[in-house]
Amino acid sequence: MANGSSSRSLLKPLPRNSLLLSSSVMIIIVGIILALTYQSILKPPLPKLCGSLGGPPITAPRIKLRDGRHLAYKEHGLPREKANHKIVFIHGSDSCRHDAVFATLLSPDLVQELGVYMVSFDKPGYGESDPDPNRTPKSLVLDIEELADQLSLGSRFYVIGKSMGGQAAWGCLKYIPHRLAGVTLVAPVVNYYWRNLPLNISTEGFNLQQKRDQWAVRVAHYAPWLIYWWNTQNWFPGSSVANRDVGILSQPDKDIILKMGSSRKPHLAEVRQQGIHESINRDMIVGFGNWEFDPIELENPFLNKEGSVHLWQGDEDMLVPVTLQRYIAHKLPWLHYHEVPGSGHFFPFAKGVVDEIVKTALMQSII
Repeated sequence: MANGSSSRSLLKPLPRNSLLLSSSVMIIIVGIILALTYQSILKPPLPKLCGSLGGPPITAPRIKLRDGRHLAYKEHGLPREKANHKIVFIHGSDSCRHDAVFATLLSPDLVQELGVYMVSFDKPGYGESDPDPNRTPKSLVLDIEELADQLSLGSRFYVIGKSMGGQAAWGCLKYIPHRLAGVTLVAPVVNYYWRNLPLNISTEGFNLQQKRDQWAVRVAHYAPWLIYWWNTQNWFPGSSVANRDVGILSQPDKDIILKMGSSRKPHLAEVRQQGIHESINRDMIVGFGNWEFDPIELENPFLNKEGSVHLWQGDEDMLVPVTLQRYIAHKLPWLHYHEVPGSGHFFPFAKGVVDEIVKTALMQSII
């Protein structure tokens, strides 16, 4: 009898609350495992803030922004008070304020002739500028406007945005057109997810990328929380930019890099000194995220021809497909489009190109 009772008790179903308790325990265990995995593998480490204990030193002049962050900058050309034309330069991905090619390669004679002052700055998380984990195209524009105001650049100034710096240049046209004397976009990165970019055009440009960059863009757009792990793991290649892989570049770009050698980026160590996530990865998250506006919807900010907008693009650029820029130029007839044949992403480093771009940008004021 005892044995029979024991068998029946084993077959008796467990109370419902016991089942729920078991399920809850399993969910909690799985949740803890996932949280620990995210904490140890997926979650990026905290940035090494400049001036903090163990962080990089502060060597550059900086302004304090509206939210307490600091923005590091570097001035070039004539003194502000003597300049006729004041330009804010926005660097691309994996660069910093020192990589202001439009200042460093601009002819000294042209600087004097045109009266050019230029300021470059470290975008948030780069160089010596504090990170902005809430960065958007608009917030970066507000940083630029504050920089211009604190440096007393006047009611209107020029903007030059290169590569990933193009997101801020487009943002300036959207959010502060009244502050602009002119805008120049140089090989600006295109967001494949702009809502007015036709699917066939977007897909064509997207497919021209290397597979590794296609996947990196997808991760940045659909799973930005995964991008740190994606660009730092060793199982498969992450973003070519994040991994500094020059093998994907076009031959014209490789020739330029070979010719310039280490002189192209003498301050390379300073670029990511606060960490890769709030610099390179943040550029990708913002650049390929969901924007609050679509540049293809922008209207001409210079209806009275008091300024102009220019877009320059190499037709052999392997990082930013030329087909996308051609479409944008077609949709924005007020934009002056300059396609440079036989050139890649780094065409501004070719002899005389910077002088031509800057003269063209200032032409409206010169006439």
